[in-house]
Amino acid sequence: MTPDPHPRPDQQFDRPYWEAHWQQDRPASMGSNPPNPHLAREVDGLPPGTALDAGCGAGGEAIWLAAHGWQVTAADISSEALARAADRAAASGVGERVRWVAADLTTWAPDTEFDLVITAYAHPAMPQLEFYDRIARWVAPGGTLLVVGHLHGHGQDHAGHAPPAQASVTAAAVSARLDDTAWDVVTAEEAHRTLDGPGGRVVTLDDVVVRATRRA
Repeated sequence: MTPDPHPRPDQQFDRPYWEAHWQQDRPASMGSNPPNPHLAREVDGLPPGTALDAGCGAGGEAIWLAAHGWQVTAADISSEALARAADRAAASGVGERVRWVAADLTTWAPDTEFDLVITAYAHPAMPQLEFYDRIARWVAPGGTLLVVGHLHGHGQDHAGHAPPAQASVTAAAVSARLDDTAWDVVTAEEAHRTLDGPGGRVVTLDDVVVRATRRA
């Protein structure tokens, strides 16, 4: 999911918010939206299997996974985002490897577990850490959970915008939610990067990256 540079501190990340977000986004920007750079580093060595992209947004991560042999379920609350993502997948030649699901991830649950569950900057209408607890339950034994989020208290761009507190976490906080009798944490880091935002702005992102393997 593409990070939003202008969320209000009291923002409720519900369906109307995300539909408006994607309807206002310039369609031309969707075609070049790359997958999150942490994805390839953390997932590239895993054997392809089934994957869930929880909060897939523009579909960059789902398309990358499909192109690398994964059978992907991509879920998002916004029908606008899903329609655009499906068009991108078809144009990339991987449309048959992705199942698109319109779903509110605070209430929806899959009917199966996955070899890989990822989420990148998904902000649901529930506490962020509880959301990570929820999607972690969908990882199959021996499978992998990959969380990429905004670092709490960081991530301002040059205009002074930053993710609101309820949409940001720390690597330690995410890791602490994973019971060490059931999970092996492989990566738990906080990384700084910049990217070009709308209107030529430079957006600074302080990312939280946690990858964990569920014990078989």
